[in-house]
Amino acid sequence: MNSIPVKTLEISHGLDLLKLLPEANSLASLAWIRGGDGVIGIGEFDRFEVGGGSSSANDQDRFDQMRAWWHAKLAKFIVADDLHLSGTGPIAFISASFDPAEKSVLVIPKIIIGQRNGKSWLTWVGDIPKPEVVEYPKPEAPLNLSWAGGALEPHAWEGIVAQAVKRIASGELDKVVLARDLIAYSDLPFDARHIMLKLAEKYSATWIFNIDGLVGATPELLLRLNKGLVTSRVLAGTIQRTGDDERDLALAGSLARSSKDLEEHKYAVQSVSQSLMPFCSSTNIPESPFVLHLANVMHLATDVTGVISDSLTPADLFALVGALHPSAAVCGTPREVAKKVISDLEGMSRGRYAGPAGWIDSRGEGELGIALRCAQINPNNQKQIRLFAGCGIVAGSDPKKEFAESQAKLLPIREALESY
Repeated sequence: MNSIPVKTLEISHGLDLLKLLPEANSLASLAWIRGGDGVIGIGEFDRFEVGGGSSSANDQDRFDQMRAWWHAKLAKFIVADDLHLSGTGPIAFISASFDPAEKSVLVIPKIIIGQRNGKSWLTWVGDIPKPEVVEYPKPEAPLNLSWAGGALEPHAWEGIVAQAVKRIASGELDKVVLARDLIAYSDLPFDARHIMLKLAEKYSATWIFNIDGLVGATPELLLRLNKGLVTSRVLAGTIQRTGDDERDLALAGSLARSSKDLEEHKYAVQSVSQSLMPFCSSTNIPESPFVLHLANVMHLATDVTGVISDSLTPADLFALVGALHPSAAVCGTPREVAKKVISDLEGMSRGRYAGPAGWIDSRGEGELGIALRCAQINPNNQKQIRLFAGCGIVAGSDPKKEFAESQAKLLPIREALESY
């Protein structure tokens, strides 16, 4: 077996990670950053794809296949890492589809630059010279941006929301999440770096990401696994901000008291906590949510935590995500019924929207968010990009209000594309 060297060195702190991504095809840049900390990947050492015609997989099977591939790669690496921190050494970026039948990807970058808790590091894979860490010129904004409709026109999307409410009222299910899309075009190829820089300016509390051309700013952490502690931030229940601080404070109070939004949130928290419990010796679930304030919307939020059970083979990131996805926050409850209703009504392919996105290290630890507030650059025509938004539908949902909420959720990417 040919061994492959992987080296990690500590470097100067205080880096602006997004400015370190080179002027290259947007699909070659990888990023997972929040508040200036995180990891970026430059170039591609290797990749694994599952679903989407390369092979078939169910929810757990595809993550098992990813684990097997990742462990086979790790077995060939000879790692020199003096830091031994979460994210040092080799890592793989993950972006899984919502539906296991569609393509999910696992990408090992050639070069990794990371930053967290006052430490910064450089990792490179393969027998190559130590890479230089340099800032690159500002990326170009879209040129002559234009918009087109998505899979459904607004009135048609409101119609499927109304159908979902009827199915909920009949007792078929408690909640379902329905998504919609929007297409944009540019005379220049869309550059994920431009989108991420604009998102980071306004949405620093979110996780800014780009994995294989899926770029966005998600407020929802599906799971973080670090030293045996698992954390999941659940968001469900949303209200749009007005920009008036006093008015927004009153709206936050109404959101915290809204029976419709509290019901939607309860289902999402139950979905996550029930999925985590089999892997944990203990869990902590707060009695009531807090209101998370973002630049465009406010969400009901709950941080669920758990201690992974001590066993000969404790759960890794792949095991946990296989159990958690899709949560009620992006699918509904009961899960299998909600998946069928989505298939019946939604009328589009979600691709990797609403799927897990993030990274895993050689210890099986890492961070995965839910790919929300995001858009997919078309790999076959990089002058086209597809935006996504979804809303949780429960018995008290109003189709017109849900459409307005979806518009608010599209705003981060729309603003990023329209900014110069």
